[in-house]
Amino acid sequence: MSYASPFPYEARRLHAAAIYCSDGRVGEHFDDFLQNSLDLPHYDRVALPGGSACLAGHPAAFVQQASVAEELRFLVEVHELERVVLIAHQGCGFYRAALQLPDGLLEGQQRTDLAAAARTVRQITGLEDVEGWFLRVTDTAVTFESVPLV
Repeated sequence: MSYASPFPYEARRLHAAAIYCSDGRVGEHFDDFLQNSLDLPHYDRVALPGGSACLAGHPAAFVQQASVAEELRFLVEVHELERVVLIAHQGCGFYRAALQLPDGLLEGQQRTDLAAAARTVRQITGLEDVEGWFLRVTDTAVTFESVPLV
């Protein structure tokens, strides 16, 4: 058995990566946002439970932090990254289960973690172009809000 994708192969690199949660319910939304809003049609993907939460210094994500740090170093060196986009999403199960946070504290912690993760990405990679976004789900839409990474 084989399958031929209808999408052509694109050899050109955009020198950008996105780190986000592996939650399949919002995967298409991540792709749509990155490709059509940020104009990153062929970005490098780093998807794992909690996304960049593992780079925010949580003991529950210590093992993932080392792995993602190594992956980022590789992507900077081999894929010549220049930009990293961090995205957190509303209602993330990683924050509920692994970090055991109640719903009322999730978003605040996620926004704090985006800033902490950005500092870690800058330290690991030497890149300055790191941005943060928060995906919000409403009754009728999914929106992305810019998060200041101070």
